[in-house]
Amino acid sequence: MHFRFDWKISHPPATKKRTSVVMAAAEENWQTVRSSVKERVTFVFNKETLSDVKFVVSVSIGESESIKKVISAHKFVLAISSPVFSAMFYGQMAETTDIIELPDCDHESLLELFRFMYTDEANLSESNVMQVSYLAKKYMVPSLAGKCTKYMRQSLDASNVLFILAHAQEFEDKHLEDICWEVIENQTEEVLSSDEFVTVERAVVESVVKRERLDVTEVELFKAVNRWTAKESERQGTTFGDANRRVLGEEIVKAIRFPLMTEREFTSVVPDSDILTTTEIIDVVKHYNGVLVTPLQFSSTQRVKPGTIIYHCHRFKDLPIQAPTALSWWYKAPHKDRICFTVNKPIVLLGIQHFGLKDGVYNVSAKVKDTTTGLSIVRKSGSYTSEHQTDQYYYSFDVLFDHPAYLDQNKRYEIVSLITGPRSCFGFIQGNESVECSGVLFSFSNSEAAESLRTFVYKGQFPALRFRKYGLN
Repeated sequence: MHFRFDWKISHPPATKKRTSVVMAAAEENWQTVRSSVKERVTFVFNKETLSDVKFVVSVSIGESESIKKVISAHKFVLAISSPVFSAMFYGQMAETTDIIELPDCDHESLLELFRFMYTDEANLSESNVMQVSYLAKKYMVPSLAGKCTKYMRQSLDASNVLFILAHAQEFEDKHLEDICWEVIENQTEEVLSSDEFVTVERAVVESVVKRERLDVTEVELFKAVNRWTAKESERQGTTFGDANRRVLGEEIVKAIRFPLMTEREFTSVVPDSDILTTTEIIDVVKHYNGVLVTPLQFSSTQRVKPGTIIYHCHRFKDLPIQAPTALSWWYKAPHKDRICFTVNKPIVLLGIQHFGLKDGVYNVSAKVKDTTTGLSIVRKSGSYTSEHQTDQYYYSFDVLFDHPAYLDQNKRYEIVSLITGPRSCFGFIQGNESVECSGVLFSFSNSEAAESLRTFVYKGQFPALRFRKYGLN
C-alpha cells in the first residue's frame, strides 16, 4: 500500500494533516512499527483488532444497579496463558460461541487478568486485588496469583486485615489467611479499634475471640466486641433488652475470658452491656472473691502473647500407637495414670496431652505434684473430646491448665490423671527415658504409687507435654 502526502512544512494546518495521516498509517501497519512480540501482543490488548472472542461482564453503576460491558480478546493469547482457556477454546468440549458471559467476575478484575496475559503486567489495587487473585487461581495463572499475594502481603495492616481475611476465607486462600491471622495476633488492639471491625460478619468476631494468641487485654477485647454488638443490633433493628445476647451468640459469649479481667474492670463495663445474665454476673463476682462453689463456665486460661513459642515434648519414639482392639487402653476408676519427670532448665508447663479414641469423650481430673512436698502445683478437671492429630497419626486431647505451672530445674514432678471414658489408644514399647525438646531435657521415670494404672516410661498414657521456656510471657 502506498501513501502520498502533500503538504508544505511552513503551513501549520498541513502539519496537523501530516500527523493524522502518519498515525493512520501506523494503525494500518502497526505490526511493522513494533519490534517485539510483546509490543505487538500488547497493542491488540482490549481491542477488536483480530479479536475472535468477546466476554460480557457486569459493571456496577450504583448500590444495586449494573450494566453489561464487553471485552474483546483473542483465543490464542488466552489459551497460551491459561490451561483453562485452552480447554475452553481448543479442547474436546470447546465453546461453540464467540460471546461468553462471565457472571462471577466484574469488568475491572477480568480486564486486569487479561492485561497480565497480554503484557505480563497488572494494575492491582485494594479494590480489585482479591477478585483478580480469585480469577488468577480459577483460570490457573499462578504467576499472577503470586503477584496478588505479594501485593496483599505488602499492603496488609491493622486497618484492612479483616477485609482481606474475609476474602481469603471466601476464596479458600489458606496461605493468605495465615498471614492475616499473624497480623491480627500481633496488632490485636489496633485491629479491634479500627473502623472496619464493627462492620465484619459475626463469624469473624467469633474467630477472633476464640484465638489462643492475642495481644490485647481481655477487657479491651470485650469492649470491642460490645461495640460490634451495638452496631450489629442497629443493623438488625433490635436495640432493646436482652437482644445484645442473641445478636452476639452463645459461642462468642462463652469464648470471652471474663475471669482474666480485674474485678474493677469487670464491674465497670460488663453488667451494663446486657450481654451476661444476672446469674452469670453474680458467679463471676463470686469467683473474684473465692466463694464460688460451682465451676465457672468462662475460661480463666491466660491467652498466649504473640511471639511466645509453644513446644510439645513427645515422649514416644515415632508414636507406635495400638489401634482400638482388645489390647486397647482401659480406664478403671479409682486407678490413676501417673508418670514422673524432671527438666534440666526451668519451664512453664501449660498442659498435658492424653491419648483418646475417635470422637471419644473423657472426663479427666489431672494434676501435677511436687514429689518432694507431695503438694499439687496445678490441677484441672473437665470433659474433653479427642481429636485426630494429623501430624502424629493418633487421637488425643489436651488438658490445658487455667494458670501455667512454673517448674524448677532438676526437681522431680509427678503427673497424675484420673480418667473415665471409652478405651483409648496408647504408647506401646518405645517410650523414652529422656527427650530433648528445643534445648530442654526431659527425663522420665516410673511412679512409685501402688494404684498407678499401667503407665510406665516405656508405654501408657501422656504422649506429650505442652510447655514454653521460662521467661517468655
